[in-house]
Order: sequence, then C-alpha cells, then structure tokens
Amino acid sequence: MTKFLEGFTPYKKKDAEKYNEFRWWPGLTFGDILDRAADIHPEKEAFVDRKKRVTYGEAREKTNRLAIGLMDLGIQPLDRVLVQVPNWNEFVFAYFALQKIGSIPVLLIDRYRQFEINHLVSLTGATAWIVASRYKKTDYVPIINDVLKEHPEIKNVITVRGRGDQQPFSSLERLIEEAELTERDVARLVQRRPDPMQVAHMGPTGGTTGAPKIVPRTHNSLITGIEYCSKSWEQSTEDINLIAGPIGHDLTFTKGFIGSIITLGKVIFLDSTDNKDICGTIEREKVTSIIWVPTLAQKMLQYADLDKYDLSSLKKMHSAGGASHPDLVKDVTEKLGMKFYNGYGGTEGMTTITRPGDDLEIICSTVGRPTCPYDTYKLIDRDGNELPPNTQGELVVKGPGVFTGYYQNPEENKKAFTEDGFFRTGDMATIDEKGYITLTGRIKEMINRGGESISATEIEELINRHPEVAAVAVIPMPDPVMGERVCAYIQPKPGAQLSFDKIISFLRGQKASVLQLPERVEFIDAMPYTGAQKIDKKSLREDIAKNLQEAG
Repeated sequence: MTKFLEGFTPYKKKDAEKYNEFRWWPGLTFGDILDRAADIHPEKEAFVDRKKRVTYGEAREKTNRLAIGLMDLGIQPLDRVLVQVPNWNEFVFAYFALQKIGSIPVLLIDRYRQFEINHLVSLTGATAWIVASRYKKTDYVPIINDVLKEHPEIKNVITVRGRGDQQPFSSLERLIEEAELTERDVARLVQRRPDPMQVAHMGPTGGTTGAPKIVPRTHNSLITGIEYCSKSWEQSTEDINLIAGPIGHDLTFTKGFIGSIITLGKVIFLDSTDNKDICGTIEREKVTSIIWVPTLAQKMLQYADLDKYDLSSLKKMHSAGGASHPDLVKDVTEKLGMKFYNGYGGTEGMTTITRPGDDLEIICSTVGRPTCPYDTYKLIDRDGNELPPNTQGELVVKGPGVFTGYYQNPEENKKAFTEDGFFRTGDMATIDEKGYITLTGRIKEMINRGGESISATEIEELINRHPEVAAVAVIPMPDPVMGERVCAYIQPKPGAQLSFDKIISFLRGQKASVLQLPERVEFIDAMPYTGAQKIDKKSLREDIAKNLQEAG
C-alpha cells in the first residue's frame, strides 16, 4: 500500500479504483515518460537552448547520472526540492533526475527572491535547492546565503552553471560528470522508481483567493491531464515547440515542456521575451508551435519589424493563462497564417482547449471543451446547486486530471471544494450543450459596486476592441460610498491620442451598459507584468490606492 506524503489529500478510494480500473490513469511516472521517449527516439534532437542541443538519449544519460549524484548526496524519496532553473537544458536533467529517485520538485520561477523563496520553503518543507548560480544580471549566491540563514534545514544546494568557486555548494555539472552508470547504480535507480499514485510535483499558486498555496500533483493525475491536452490540439513528433515564458509557470511547463516529451517533439528553450529574440528563434529553428500567454502573443503582433522575419514555419499557437480577445485571435490567424488554440487551465488541473475543426467564432468566444473526457465540469450557483446549460455560474471540476487539495492547508481546502469533492475554480462561466466553456469573469475580479457584481473581464474585452488600445486591465477602485468603483488602466498604441471621453464614447458605441463604463481611466506607457507574463493587477491596485490617497 502506498504511503502518502503527510499533508497531501489522497484521492477517495472509490475514485482511485475507478480511475485505475478504466485506465484513465496511465500508471506511469515522469521518469517513465523520459525513458519512453529515449527508447523510441534516442538520436532525435529533443532540447535546444542558447548553449547546446541535446538528444533524448543524451538527456536520459545526463538525467540518470545526476539522479545517482543526488542519491549520493542523501536526497531521499518524498524530499521536497526547490528547482529554480531558467529555460535551460539543465532544467530537463534536474527535473527528471528528481523524478527518477522519487523526490518532489517544487517549481520556482527565476524572478523569485528571498521573500518568495523563504515563504515557499516554509510551505513545502523543502530540504534541497537546485538553482542557477547566475542568471542575466542576478547573482544568486547572495540570495542563497540569505535563505540558508533563515532555513538551515536546507541541507543541499546544487548550483547550475556555476563558476567553480562556490563551496560548500554542489555543482550540477560536476555531479553529472562524476557519476558512473554502473550496474549497481542503475539497479539503485530502478529501486527508487516511485509509485504513480504518489506526489510527483508541487506548483505554487494564488488559487482562488490570491494567498500563496502549494498544489501537489501525483504522477498519474498530472500526466493524465497533460497527455489528453496534447492530443486535443494535435501535438506530434513533428512539432518544434517554442517555450518563451518561464519554465516554472504551469502553462509553459505542462502544455509546452511535458506535452512535447509525451508526443516526442522538440523543445526550443528561449530565456527571453524580447520580440527580436522570439522572431529570430522562430526563423532559425523553424518553430512550428508556440505555447504562451496572450500578452506575449499581443506583443509580438505589435512588433514593428515583424515582417522582416520568415515565420512561415509556424502552424499553431496554444494561448492560455489570460483572456484571448477576438482581435488577437483574428490577428494571429490572418497575419501569421496559423491556427489559434484558445485554452484555459490552472495548476490545480483544469484544462480546456478549442479543437482543430472549430470555427473562428468558437475560438474567439470560448476556451473550448475539457481535454480529459473523464473529468467532470459543471456550474453551480451560490448555494451549490448545479445549473443548466447556458446559465452563468461558478465553474467546478473533478476527475482523474484534477488535484485533491492544497498541501498542508485543511482550512483552505474546506473553502476550495464542494461537499461532493468538486474543486471551486473561482471562475464564472457558461457551458453550452456541446460542452464548450465561455469564461465570463473571475469571482475575485468581480467588482462589487454598491451590491452590483461587475465583470472586469467583460469590460476589458470591450475596451480591447478599440483600435488604438494596446493593452488594458480593469480593476476595482476603493470607494467610501459604493465600496468599489471601476478603474481601467490603458496602454495606448504608439501615436494614439486617447482620452477618458473617447474611451467612454467608444464603449457606448459598443452598446456597453452603464455598469461597464469605467469611472476612472489611467493611461500608462507600459503595463506591469508578473514573472509569468500576466498583467500584474496587484501592482495596479496598489497604484490606484496610492493615487487616490495622494489626491486626498
């Protein structure tokens, strides 16, 4: 019988039995996924970064050597290990080496600093850390030392691309170089293969409330969700997949990275979101598909030198992690001549996407259908009652591809799940008779103006129709009388002459209701973005609060 990680909520016995009986769970581990790819295509080029090109066979060998080195350091099954490696090939070796020995990677994006890292160590109980020695302008060694002062329980720090003078830290490269693939060591690796029912992966998330939480995913559940999604948008061994967003971000990791390996494709790691780098990489590597958030797609389309690059290899784009407005979908389809897949997902496991045969209207207006046919998606009202099709309600999900609870957080889990075990996504939506989902707003982003619930998402979609708007974010503005009022932050396109009156006039022309008219508009030169390249609404809320306070 599997001994589950303490603090993890196991699947209910009857659910687990059903998922296994019907083979909805594959019974594979992440280590198995890499081994399978290397067995089928050992000589196939699989991972490419700015420094090196690696085949599936080479990736497995380096992974196995590193796994042996990590075992020799004393890293044990179920030990949580922070992985803070940028979009480099070394991420492949680090992630899968931990999977091979039954340890649990905790993904961190490269922008995390002492505050976030200290918090995540406390949340996860991590005892080891694989981290870049230096990345771009950041020297991580002082950051590492600061964290170790707060958390002496971290016994092993393994640096990546170090300078060779970083004692007492271990070196990832040295661990790979010094390990030997002897018969005895390979047998040790086989013995450390984890149970597919066990926790394989931890991802930080804000969940439905914005407070940091940890999502534990099992091998079975996470592989299931990714595999069905990759098949839904027809990823294949011929695909050359560009990853530009941080590998620690769920969309990039699941749909881009692991989806590519499951389908035996090629991953192009790009550690830049600069348009010149992106377009140059697409041209040079003959990229066929991109997996990223809508904001990066929008930035590329607005790139003045876009026409100077040969982007004819592009065939498809999977966009999720934010609203893909109709104009963006049409521009991608028409200007780049590629298929746009509109998706929706989360670290907790919800995954939907449009399909190859869907028409433009469906792609523009929905986030597609659930990718795993054995996950259940439904809508409920405030009292928890299930709603009929085409009726707005909160989207809740349950199934073999969905998680079962936040790690070590029973109080949050009471709020996050319904009595019958469905996860409350916090998203408002409608579902039509064919199962297509239209997101209508985020519960935490619903603006409560004097008791009226106003969808920030709907207002953003309306403003985005304006031909001179480059980006928009709608947030609640504190108000002593109404509680909250509507404030829109707008980034105009270069040369645009926008004003509050022009925006309101445009919205009236779009037949917007009086509730959808912003009561304040802030024009800014550039939107702030999080490390995952989503608009940083927290920063905008802080900014408007400051502006209101200064105005008296």
